Amino acid sequence: MKSIEPNNKESWERSKALNLFQNGKFAMFIHWGLYSTLGSNYHNRTYYGISEWIMRPEMANIPVLEYMNYASSFHPDHFNATWIVQMGKDAGMKYIVMTAKHHDGFAMYHSAVGNFGIFQSTVWEVDPIREVSTAARKEGLGFGIYYSHNYDWTFPGGTGGPSVDPETGRPSTFEDYFERKCLPQIKELTTLYGELDIIWFDTPGSMPRVHVEQLIDEVRKNQPGALISGRVGYGLGDYTTLGDMEIPDRVNITGPWESVDTTNDSWGFASYDQNWKTPMQILQRLLSCVARGGTYMLNIGPRGDGGIPKPAVFSLQIAGRWVQNNGYAVYGTQASPWEHSFPWGDVTRKGNSLFLLVFKWPVGGKLYLPGLKNVIVSVVAKRTHQCNFEDEGNLYFERKEHGVVLQIPTTPIDSLISVIEVLLRDVPVSVDSTWAIDPSMTTDISSVFASTEGGAEKITHKWMEKFGEWKSAVCIHFVDAGSKAVWEVIILKPGYYAIDLTYSGVGRLRWQIDTTGAESIKNEQNSSHNYQLYHIGWILFLRAGKFSIAVRCTSNEQKVEKAKLKSIHFSPITVE
Repeated sequence: MKSIEPNNKESWERSKALNLFQNGKFAMFIHWGLYSTLGSNYHNRTYYGISEWIMRPEMANIPVLEYMNYASSFHPDHFNATWIVQMGKDAGMKYIVMTAKHHDGFAMYHSAVGNFGIFQSTVWEVDPIREVSTAARKEGLGFGIYYSHNYDWTFPGGTGGPSVDPETGRPSTFEDYFERKCLPQIKELTTLYGELDIIWFDTPGSMPRVHVEQLIDEVRKNQPGALISGRVGYGLGDYTTLGDMEIPDRVNITGPWESVDTTNDSWGFASYDQNWKTPMQILQRLLSCVARGGTYMLNIGPRGDGGIPKPAVFSLQIAGRWVQNNGYAVYGTQASPWEHSFPWGDVTRKGNSLFLLVFKWPVGGKLYLPGLKNVIVSVVAKRTHQCNFEDEGNLYFERKEHGVVLQIPTTPIDSLISVIEVLLRDVPVSVDSTWAIDPSMTTDISSVFASTEGGAEKITHKWMEKFGEWKSAVCIHFVDAGSKAVWEVIILKPGYYAIDLTYSGVGRLRWQIDTTGAESIKNEQNSSHNYQLYHIGWILFLRAGKFSIAVRCTSNEQKVEKAKLKSIHFSPITVE
């Protein structure tokens, strides 16, 4: 991605949007369109997957003209832009991005281009883009539009669309689509709705670079202050967007970036999809992004009538109360100096303050903060209205050889996520980021943090759960019994630890785990095509300190090549 330096008027204007993007941290995505009226149902059958793809062969395979005719029934009487914007603001979101045209080609605004959209195809007289953008600005929120620039399944020549123009009977090309619809609609969207903060292009596919550059030029001309999403293509955007629903389990990511996620499994409304994220899940995913240095944009999918499903509203309201009360640990913060999470949660930073975000409250009254080298001025338990703590108060801490141990209450400070502020005497923050094994709870370490030897390689494995519901994992792929994954860890407290592995494979797999300065273990366990956790055995660490943990798959070569190791887990064996 290109960096944005405020060295001229245009880039200075864009830097204001970048400030909103990077410091706002939390945003609302809205996927709403003609597909919402079907809700993943067609001819009395439910199609499982992301509902905005309902017309495609991968889902219901609805003929183009039949799909377009559904527009006559699109009349969202329950749409309320003011209420949607207020819901986002109450949730702590700082800007909104809304679909103007998704892959189906249906214009969700008053477009004069083409013959398929709210203005041409329905009796509904409301322009939702205008309504939401106006309400957002009134509430002090930023606003951007989503536009699918490559796919258009209903316009002749668009990727995935008809190859013949039904009006002329002549073959249509991508050039026809680009010149007659895509570029003219971008001109409309960037001139009719006031100042925009983000133009969120999606899925460039094989769109020629020259056309991507034309779109960028049009945006820069009409909206010099707007950011352009990285999915415009060819690395020409202003920031990076991770894969759909991808929450980073990795080291910190440099440069401006975002994770896009949704409140259940589908982006557009799917009537069957009741797999809602809880308030706790939303907060953990938000804070995991912020702690890695990014922004979290969470999608809602209104129903065809414009209303928002109640479970989504419920989770956003509860999560929003936490964000409003603890915004100091979210907005304008920097990534964790450790560059990874902890067994108990994660860390953000602002100035001399570290904010410990405790997802899982440690039992036994001790919270381990390994690797911190700076002098600590104070440690304060932050109180909110959801607290189980009567007052904010200083917590006792003790410096150990490999970090700091905090003395904490036996019960969580907050009913959702507790915040503890560690005030340092000075910056920069100096830490040893080596993974430390927590003596009070299980430590899960991704293959992201392993090195490889003997021909093993680190790969990103991607797959779909349901259609369009993407998942991914960084894993270690082995080539033979000599290849290995190696983790460097710090044992904070000697003792027995149960070692588990999460992997996929075929048939029974044999594993050997070797340690420097401690014993080795080996075992044979079953495997599955999807990732499962398997117990390998106990290792006794007789001393505290640094160790190398090497993992090998020692089965025959055919099985080894199909094994994928996702993570390793250390669980203390305690008598408390």
